[in-house]
Amino acid sequence: MPTCFPDTLTDAPAYIAVDFGGGSGRVMAGVIDADKALHIREIHRFTNRQVRCGNRLYWDFLSLYADMIEGLRKAVASGLKIRSIGIDTWGVDFGLIDGDGNLVGNPICYRDEAVEGLPDDFFATRSRLEHYAVNGTQVMAINTLFRLLDLKRNASSLLGAAKHLLFMPDLFSYFLTGKPNNEYTIATTSELINAKTRDWDFDLIDQLGLPREVFGEIVQPGTSRGQLTARVAKAIGVDYPVNVIAVASHDTASAVFATAQPDSDASVAWLSSGTWSLLGIDLPQPILTEEARLAGFTNEGGANGRIRFLQNITGLWMLQRLIAAWEENGKPIGIVQLIEEAEAADIDTIVDVDDPVFASSGNMESIIMDYCRRNSLRLPASRGEIARVVIMSLARRYARGIRQLNTFLDKPVKKLRIMGGGSRNKLLNRLTAECAGIVVEAADAEATAIGNILIQAIADGKVASRADLSAVVS
Repeated sequence: MPTCFPDTLTDAPAYIAVDFGGGSGRVMAGVIDADKALHIREIHRFTNRQVRCGNRLYWDFLSLYADMIEGLRKAVASGLKIRSIGIDTWGVDFGLIDGDGNLVGNPICYRDEAVEGLPDDFFATRSRLEHYAVNGTQVMAINTLFRLLDLKRNASSLLGAAKHLLFMPDLFSYFLTGKPNNEYTIATTSELINAKTRDWDFDLIDQLGLPREVFGEIVQPGTSRGQLTARVAKAIGVDYPVNVIAVASHDTASAVFATAQPDSDASVAWLSSGTWSLLGIDLPQPILTEEARLAGFTNEGGANGRIRFLQNITGLWMLQRLIAAWEENGKPIGIVQLIEEAEAADIDTIVDVDDPVFASSGNMESIIMDYCRRNSLRLPASRGEIARVVIMSLARRYARGIRQLNTFLDKPVKKLRIMGGGSRNKLLNRLTAECAGIVVEAADAEATAIGNILIQAIADGKVASRADLSAVVS
């Protein structure tokens, strides 16, 4: 993908989307032309990795920050005039800032094992029903709530040193602007937000003995988070003010904002298909019933005050770990070839992709084989068969999620829009359509970046909604 725009667009204001995923990040630029067509380009792509150091699994925040700055520098060097910057990332993880404005250690990765078992401890003395009626969150050990309980128990000095708790997009924004705040959509992944008031659940925070003062102002998508500091502006080569905008900074929230469109003929659900699969629908208000809790639904924030009513499902993580395991064993294979081999495979074994064993970062081939043996299932005999088992199991899980979603809707889902990198997996899309009995269509693979850029453009007054865009050109 070219890193510069046509000459007719280089003088137009550019909106920069910094999109961090679990395995990689990129800096994308968007320019809207006179005909309201959005032109997007990838400026810089880089690796994101988890680093085990001692007893903890961390994100390498310093490298990620340096890569973000490099991407912004490249955007300026290419001739673009940056109008604003928006940042989106994965959910739940955070960093702590001390009273001098310094980072208190690298952020811990949600796959760090120290939180295992903490939900059971938490609910030993609490009602799951009453908790869900306030927070509306699917209970998962990776949620911020349980990481904070772990830190309080095992690293209380870190919390004691903190002045601000900033989720990952908040943290990157802070070091660009020097201003701390918490964006709404990413905060709702914490299990510490009151789903009705859209603000911190301070009753719960106080009950847990967490320091109330570290939970900052909640800002909505479209809010300015401040301008680049003089130091950052100099580092990237700009001599004019640049705003940092709070976009829907949970990456799925940005993708949903770009993808969710009114449809008069059918209820349209969406599936964010990446390392995780997030299956849901866009609603005006949360659903906080016991039925929703038992079905594993969570209520997360969206743009314009909307609610993303969804299930978190293990996604392409299993395929990613299979590819990594084979590469480590000297038998590398690309995702395209692996899907082709899965297409040709003939096996009907189905595994429960939500089983906690598949969340492991260990050798995924061995994990799948052990699972099949324990459950007396037919063992896959080739890479193609293993991949087929995973893909078919995901399709069955998505179909079950659609059926569960239908019980909360006035009319059933008839169409599923798949966004993210997994939208390119045509085998998975086809099997999902067959299993669910609905229309499945691939949304724009760049939905997250489009949603990020679109919110910036709306905040800037360039457009009023996605409907104002005549086209997206990449």
